[in-house]
Amino acid sequence: MEERKLRKEKTGLVVSNKMKSSIVVQVERRVKHPKYHKFVKKTSKFMAHDEKDECNPGDTVKIMETRPISKNKCWRVIEIIERAK
Repeated sequence: MEERKLRKEKTGLVVSNKMKSSIVVQVERRVKHPKYHKFVKKTSKFMAHDEKDECNPGDTVKIMETRPISKNKCWRVIEIIERAK
């Protein structure tokens, strides 16, 4: 049998949950500037599938790469790490 490759996992902040069973997750990363050698924050937004509709804006979640679910969705929520206060 063929072994499945490891899937990417990212941790980010829920920005929007206005869609049905979908959320937008903002992932922040730190990149070193090529010339000035200072660390700069860069953000990326990913649409993720939230099966149970339990995520709210401000929650910290872990998402995992999956097959394409729709045009923009190819991530799904694994767990909610921290709830919004």
